[in-house]
Amino acid sequence: MKGFIRETLSFLTMMLALAVSTHSFSANPIGSSLAPMLQTVLPSVVNIKAQIKVTDVNTLRELQKQRDKSGNDNDDPESGIFVSVASGVIVDTKNGYILTNAHVVTDAQTVTITLNDGHHYTAKTIGMDKPSDIALLQIKAKNLTAIQLGNSNDLKVGDFVAAIGNPFGLNQTVTSGIISALGRTTLGIENYENFIQTDAPINPGNSGGALIDMKGQLVGINTAILAPDRGSIGIGFAIPANMVKSVMLQLLEYGNVKRGVLGIGAQDITPELASAFNLGSSKGAAVTQVLPHSPAQQVGMQVGDIVTSVNGNDVKNASDVVNTIGFLRVDSKIKINILRNNKPITINVTLSDSKKRKQLIEQMDPFLYGVSLKNFSVLSPIHGNVQGILIVSVEQDSNAWNSDLRPGDIITSANQQKITTIEELKSATAKSGKELLLNVLRGASAIFLVLNKDSI
Repeated sequence: MKGFIRETLSFLTMMLALAVSTHSFSANPIGSSLAPMLQTVLPSVVNIKAQIKVTDVNTLRELQKQRDKSGNDNDDPESGIFVSVASGVIVDTKNGYILTNAHVVTDAQTVTITLNDGHHYTAKTIGMDKPSDIALLQIKAKNLTAIQLGNSNDLKVGDFVAAIGNPFGLNQTVTSGIISALGRTTLGIENYENFIQTDAPINPGNSGGALIDMKGQLVGINTAILAPDRGSIGIGFAIPANMVKSVMLQLLEYGNVKRGVLGIGAQDITPELASAFNLGSSKGAAVTQVLPHSPAQQVGMQVGDIVTSVNGNDVKNASDVVNTIGFLRVDSKIKINILRNNKPITINVTLSDSKKRKQLIEQMDPFLYGVSLKNFSVLSPIHGNVQGILIVSVEQDSNAWNSDLRPGDIITSANQQKITTIEELKSATAKSGKELLLNVLRGASAIFLVLNKDSI
């Protein structure tokens, strides 16, 4: 989204002031210092330099513009080599695990970690999850200091926090502020969003750094800022620690995040919808769609159901459903509480693999999988009175797409039998062997297309 900055480049060294509020910090008396707490936390925050090979032309142009502004001499735009400078947080001293943002190390050829004592190490990428923007790195080093993970569910708007990172390449910089908002979604930064918003100044280079509470516990990983001119204006975003932990555990065990699918569409409940559904409040998420052959359909979920909780966690809006289910692995068994006609119902369902669902549907309809159809009739000055099936859309790389079927085509016959409805077309495809012969009107022309099962 325009205006959001996720730092992935090195910049000129700039002077930054350490701003520490003298207001009351939780249990700390007015005027007390954060220094004792920070002494135990600062060694756990590291500097990350990733050497990235960029091949996309548009990306190269954008990075070139940023380089011209920053004057960075470490980049070599002619060869497409750029240096990403960011931050990371040590979370395991025994195994040398470090958390950072996925965008920091994506496509990196080498990743160098610098500890607060100046020692350099080459890092190995254990795994990354781009939809949530989390990556897990590993270094082989002794005498590391790990940060303690906090419970981000306990955060409240107004809580004091501090951001630690390496903005503009300045190591071990601390800024402070408060939690400005929680549960920020639909910002267009990541696929899965449940951001902590803070006014603690976060600048380019802070990506992957620590957002800590006044106990020195990690409550978030800094990831983005809302900034018109690449500088902090007091609106920064961090990924909640609980979400980070969920991703990290999957990366440690499997090396990836393999998300399970429920198969519903959901919508926030506005006061108007609450009134229409005769609900007592606007909390929850309305089911707007149930996908065919999905776990949701198999257990009988219906359009109009109101999801109130998932695995005992209250659902306030549609984003809660997305973020809760989006971090559960394939084959996870979950309990969903819904309201149907204001009657409470509990549903137990096992999440499926989206690829397996796709394969199942493809096997059931190998010729026209991924094709949207519409019964169609028109009096054409070229073709006369036409009755057939209009191709509304075709999924790219599907069998139909690879056989040259395109949106706007009108199917008039299948296997040399005239068809006028979708039901007749489905019947013809079901009787086909390895091939389906279609007669198609395309613009002023009529052509034959052959869809072959073997091309799947």
